[in-house]
Amino acid sequence: MKNLVIVESPAKARTLTKILGRGYELKASLGHIRDLPKSQLGVDIENGFAPRYVVPKAKSKLASELKQATRDASAVYLATDPDREGEAIAWHLVEVTKSDHKPYHRVVFHEITEEAVKSAFQHPRPIDMHLVNAQQARRIMDRLVGYKISPLLWRKVRRGLSAGRVQSVALKIIVDREREIQDFVPVEYWIIEAELGKKAEAASFRAMLASLADGTKLEIPNQQEADKVVKELEAAEYRVLKVSTKKASRQPAPPFITSTLQQEAWRKLRFTAKQTMAVAQQLYEGLPLGEEGNVGLITYMRTDSTRVAHSAIAETRDFIAQKYGPQFLPPHARSFTSRIKGAQEAHEAIRPTKISREPSSVKRYLTASQFRLYELIWKRMVASQMAAALFDNTTVDIEAQGPQSAYLLRASSSVNTFPGFMVLYSESKDEADEEERKGTLPPLKKGDELELLGLFPEQRFTQPPPRFTEATLVKTLEQWGIGRPSTYAPILSTIQERGYVTKIKGSFQPTELGFIVSDLLSQYFADIVDIKFTAHMEDELDDIVNNHRDWVNVVQDFYIPFEKDLQDAFQRIEKVKLADELTEEACPQCGKPLAIKVGRYGKFLACSGYPECKYTAPFQVKTGVKCPQCGGELLEKISKKKRVFYGCSNYPDCQFATNFKPLLQPCPKCGGLLTIYRGRWAKCTKCEYRGKLPA
Repeated sequence: MKNLVIVESPAKARTLTKILGRGYELKASLGHIRDLPKSQLGVDIENGFAPRYVVPKAKSKLASELKQATRDASAVYLATDPDREGEAIAWHLVEVTKSDHKPYHRVVFHEITEEAVKSAFQHPRPIDMHLVNAQQARRIMDRLVGYKISPLLWRKVRRGLSAGRVQSVALKIIVDREREIQDFVPVEYWIIEAELGKKAEAASFRAMLASLADGTKLEIPNQQEADKVVKELEAAEYRVLKVSTKKASRQPAPPFITSTLQQEAWRKLRFTAKQTMAVAQQLYEGLPLGEEGNVGLITYMRTDSTRVAHSAIAETRDFIAQKYGPQFLPPHARSFTSRIKGAQEAHEAIRPTKISREPSSVKRYLTASQFRLYELIWKRMVASQMAAALFDNTTVDIEAQGPQSAYLLRASSSVNTFPGFMVLYSESKDEADEEERKGTLPPLKKGDELELLGLFPEQRFTQPPPRFTEATLVKTLEQWGIGRPSTYAPILSTIQERGYVTKIKGSFQPTELGFIVSDLLSQYFADIVDIKFTAHMEDELDDIVNNHRDWVNVVQDFYIPFEKDLQDAFQRIEKVKLADELTEEACPQCGKPLAIKVGRYGKFLACSGYPECKYTAPFQVKTGVKCPQCGGELLEKISKKKRVFYGCSNYPDCQFATNFKPLLQPCPKCGGLLTIYRGRWAKCTKCEYRGKLPA
């Protein structure tokens, strides 16, 4: 009889098989083996919120196979992921497969390497019911919110809508920001730059008008005032008041945690949070690397800890010394403290399992997305242990003595004198961050007389706060303590899938439906969408784990006021009528514009003249691109897995389909169908052509 090891995925099973050897049989549960039923609430509110778990029909055969494998095994090892969700999956597996007198062991590791896995199997433990109960509490609260508010939205707004406990807060954050933008009134102001140089010398530089010479703030609200100041500066005499140069250092960023990985993957790679986590899961569970077989490339990717094992730090420092030289190695190893409240310091940061496994050495075995994310994680980890970057920051104060007033201008520069970690990696910034000082200044000293070479007044307007991107929304959720590492990606995906927000040029913008739902929830369920309340609920869930608080009490404290709000909402909310979204197509029966409607089965077209005209038609997103096989039109469609693809309008007679968005322009090489590839490239579906997107 062999030892049975149950994990979540086949990929993880293949990697562990290579490490554990013949004495173990590996099985995959494919995620949760049981869950709350989809067709009903599944929570007995009157009986201590007892959940009723069921094995879904799709998992019934697998459940039977796992039961049989358990009966045939000498012992069962549950090697699911090292977080609350993984602990709950392990517990459900025990409940579904339990066999009398069969020993069950929980094994936990944060990287799938031989050392970590064998150590975990040598030190198994029982199921941690505090972790399980925290997951149960979250699942039950989310079910109560979703299954209690959704019918309200169906009745009062539109059928098919749903609400979520944490997602509703994220939606409100986006809606509130959009209203700030809508209400924002731009204010005009002017800046003035002067091109200056030392007399009889060719080198020149730009200085910005900062204030009056005595430090009084100078406001230039319009062109009239700007013209007055320009005339003064044109007649002014310029001299250097002060030159100060300070040496500064910039330290590297810590290795990734879940939130920072999602932020940086969006900034640098334009990966969504969902895409980032899917690819990171593949890197963690293991990929075939030629003769090496399946290898786990990174540590566990759901973490809020920046801690790194001493052995990994030592390996990284040895690599830096050999690869870059001793000058790039700080005298002492760096350690990082997580700034995230409630961070689980027993976990580790996201890092490569082996630093010597450089990205270039595994590139041929990985997909483009896998390689790019692995390279990002690898560079971030190595850079985190490298020497600081050094700069000379110079500031020059300049006096402009005009006929009536004296002004202060300021020029600054930052010169990198030693690249340090920046030779390998620099963290990207969000769009709203200020630009860094660039360029150099000519040699200047106090008292130098300067010559005015030109003045450059520029009209500007104050800007509204920017819309949230994937990176800035995750950053905001983390700062407020909303959600945990495992929830960021589902939050962002859900609010888009429900049609509450859309992405415009990479930024989230609420739809009309999003405004309506958010306003309704804000009015009648103030606690549900309150940022501080939601953050407090995360603390309550942590309390179940850390202080062994009774999870039923946590749910009850949440549910009692929620139930009262729910009853009030059903009695007070009036039916909300959504405005029809009109199309440019005319009704073939009466000529009025067709409108996009939403029914039980999704979107459809209907005449805006209803009820006088009852014409309806299927909703189709047309691309205007001909099918390369039959000449029909390619339409945007949604698969059963809710993924966008493009298929022929003559389906099922023509079954051409592609996952890439088609372009109107034909392939310049063969005349075939061009599609958008990776957002920046055009790729032919017929030949091997790849090139830049046509203008």
